[in-house]
Amino acid sequence: MELIIYLLIFIMGSFFGSFFTLAVYRIPLKQDITHEHSFCPNCHHKLGIADLIPIFSYLFLGGKCRYCKTKIRPRYFLLEIFSGVIFLLLALSIRFEFYTLEISKLVYFIFGAMYISTLFIIAGIDKEKRYIPKSVLLFGIITATIYMIYLYVVEKANIYRYVIYLALLCILLAVDTFLLKKKGKNYYWLQVLTLVIYTILFTGEYVFVVTCLFFLLCIPITIFIHKITSKRAKYVKTDKQVMQDFRFGFYFCTINLIVWIVTNFYITYICGG
Repeated sequence: MELIIYLLIFIMGSFFGSFFTLAVYRIPLKQDITHEHSFCPNCHHKLGIADLIPIFSYLFLGGKCRYCKTKIRPRYFLLEIFSGVIFLLLALSIRFEFYTLEISKLVYFIFGAMYISTLFIIAGIDKEKRYIPKSVLLFGIITATIYMIYLYVVEKANIYRYVIYLALLCILLAVDTFLLKKKGKNYYWLQVLTLVIYTILFTGEYVFVVTCLFFLLCIPITIFIHKITSKRAKYVKTDKQVMQDFRFGFYFCTINLIVWIVTNFYITYICGG
């Protein structure tokens, strides 16, 4: 029974991953992500049920659109698998057992799934556009606030630190909105700071510190890899130019998710939490 539950969680995660690919494509284009039917971005043919089965549709169609035969980018396939794995690891990390399931674990898993969704979409869009959409951040903040209310009302938790971070997020969003209206452009560093505080709000200070340590390692590694891979290129970017193109949101989200899951495993299986 437990094996079936975990398999269903993986499948659910892969369906979420399929939605993430849609959101990552449509949100920067300001297209609807909930009501408009899925379609091929090349030929715009509406996709059938057989075209929308995560992982299997990609394999059965040979990585091509059924209608125009255009090759589908492997990232969609990989994102569906990775999403399913992350959802499965989240369930395993909190010992999500069917017969002894506690309400607190179920609620944590649900809001954890919302947290994963927020970071997946932000990471995907930032990797493509170097841009962190405010609408996705707002969704994450709203769901985190609902979880905070649950902790206070049901579990009688002390939410003093949550309120501080929530207030900071509201201030940053207000400043971002004001600057956008006044100067007509997005401020990437303000978006990154908002993202960072959002992750602290949900995962806590310890996960944030460990995330930062690994994140800082990514910067020199990225510069080193760029120097190695661009030796034969006619135009080589300087370290400053590499940093100007660095996807801070993508790397921070990816590392934070991994650290958060590992921390859950440690608390559950080592500390007995």
